[in-house]
Amino acid sequence: MTTTLRADCANCFGLCCVAPAFAASSDFAVDKPAGTPCPNLLADFRCGIHETLRPQGFAGCTVFDCHGAGQKVAQVTYGGRSWRDAPAVAPEMFAVFAVMRQLHEILWYLTEAEARSPADDLTALRVEVDDLTHADAATLLSTDVDAVRQRVRQLLARTSELLRAEVRRKKDHRGADLVGARLRRADLRGANLRGACLIGADLREADLRGADLIGADLRDANVRGANLTDALFLTQFQLNAALGDESTTFPHTLVRPAHWATTTGT
Repeated sequence: MTTTLRADCANCFGLCCVAPAFAASSDFAVDKPAGTPCPNLLADFRCGIHETLRPQGFAGCTVFDCHGAGQKVAQVTYGGRSWRDAPAVAPEMFAVFAVMRQLHEILWYLTEAEARSPADDLTALRVEVDDLTHADAATLLSTDVDAVRQRVRQLLARTSELLRAEVRRKKDHRGADLVGARLRRADLRGANLRGACLIGADLREADLRGADLIGADLRDANVRGANLTDALFLTQFQLNAALGDESTTFPHTLVRPAHWATTTGT
């Protein structure tokens, strides 16, 4: 996966710490209006409590991933000029960040699909979306992201069908309510879990090779010891939201979350 689709906070302006609104919850310790800097954001755009986010009540910050949209907006769209340097354009910059994050997520999926099952139409659409991410702010804000997603959705569904046909097919769990489901050691190879709600599900030692996980909600899903090696369309955000350990395996394009357990869970 290209490094431009990985978050590079050193080249961003803390956009994810300013642009979104947050309500005090188990994921974010304080209320924060949209466009207002998090109280932990330092003058150099670094997080003042980065090493202790979870114990201080900011677990949601350790889950978030922008797919590299932050540095694209900071360094490409605005040429290194921050919202502090030019407060008049701050609202526009925050709105552009919201669009860019969606486009970079789309690029992540298209890049994976193209790598796994090359096709001319996948390549053409990936190049088109990549070109769009280099457009000016006005063009980005006028983009119909839903229309782009609809075009992408069709190609990703086709890719999923082709790839999952190579493994033993399972029941269709697309959009299923699997909150807290007991799926320990379940054989889910090639399963369709698109959009499934797996919050708090027990997936310890489950076999998810070849399973389509696009849009699946893995918040607090226990994936300790699970095999996600060839799972389709798994993102860093989903991996960060799950509960894994050193025995969890996943695609090489992703990074093991720092907050995961270091010993095998039971």
